[in-house]
Amino acid sequence: MSTVINVADTTPGIRTARLAVGHDDATGMQAVIAIDDTTLGPALGGVRWMPYPDMDAAVTEACRLARGMTLKNALAQLPYGGAKSVILSQDGEADRAAVLRAFGRLVAEFDGAYIPGVDMGTTVEDLAVIGTVAPDVACNHADPSPWTALGVYSGIVAAVRHLDHSGLAGHRVVIQGVGHVGANLAQRLANAGAEVVVCDIDPARSERIAASVGGRSVAPEKALGVPCDVLAPCAQARVITTATVPTLGCRIVAGAANDVLSERSCADELAGMGITYVPDFLLNAGGVIHIYAIRSGWDHTRLEGVVMGIGHRTGDVLERARATGRTPLDIAEELADERLGHPASVPI
Repeated sequence: MSTVINVADTTPGIRTARLAVGHDDATGMQAVIAIDDTTLGPALGGVRWMPYPDMDAAVTEACRLARGMTLKNALAQLPYGGAKSVILSQDGEADRAAVLRAFGRLVAEFDGAYIPGVDMGTTVEDLAVIGTVAPDVACNHADPSPWTALGVYSGIVAAVRHLDHSGLAGHRVVIQGVGHVGANLAQRLANAGAEVVVCDIDPARSERIAASVGGRSVAPEKALGVPCDVLAPCAQARVITTATVPTLGCRIVAGAANDVLSERSCADELAGMGITYVPDFLLNAGGVIHIYAIRSGWDHTRLEGVVMGIGHRTGDVLERARATGRTPLDIAEELADERLGHPASVPI
């Protein structure tokens, strides 16, 4: 059973157009789908399969992340709206395929308005299972992670150039989380001559990735304070808080994780400390660009060029922020909102 709600405000400060809360008695599936905006097209956003304290926490997370997807897709000039969904992980053994099919039935209630994709806790194979029930899915044939990493890499290059007018060689980058995206990013940075420091909740994985790129591994609780040029959050959301901002050892915050700031005021606090924050929804669009490229029949060369264009947009946002005295977050949101106000504009 499920409930689909058309809402203007689901959570204070969070605007969500439609919200579905679903529970399937047969499989134990509990899930939330939040559609933030469909101005530019069907809402595209990943499926997270993670533990949450309760359904309210899952709803809040889905709504926040859905808004980020709206901004991401708009800023990347894609013909998609923004959405996000979460499946609450369960205690004990669950029939994963059965849960995914139950979730697919929930997706089907939106009649194609929501296109799910891979996110934390789900895989390409999972999306293929959802696609046996849902009318449309993304990421069911190819992992977008390498393209997300490429876009983040190009943005980091642009941010370092903005501050130092130089390349990455000799600059230290701390990567928080070395899953599919973080590990790929680590290799790209090392190839460019950066000094790479990594951490992960899985110590063995952290040590393995560090060794593979000639870097070093640190404990997760120490990562934020490591003196570095760039801190690249590539795992959990909201790692930058009013409490952690004063402890940061970086000059730039630029990573692949969604919803990096716990609250908007953190952007002003970072600016006050002289730390350049590159908005996550600007940097991590490589994966959604990859989805659009597959559906549009692009070749590898065109896809690579467009994803690398994230670096050009990053440089432009940072220059505008410097020139106006505003934060990069303000500028990036403004550019996305301009596109949302002109939905007939030609996509990439």
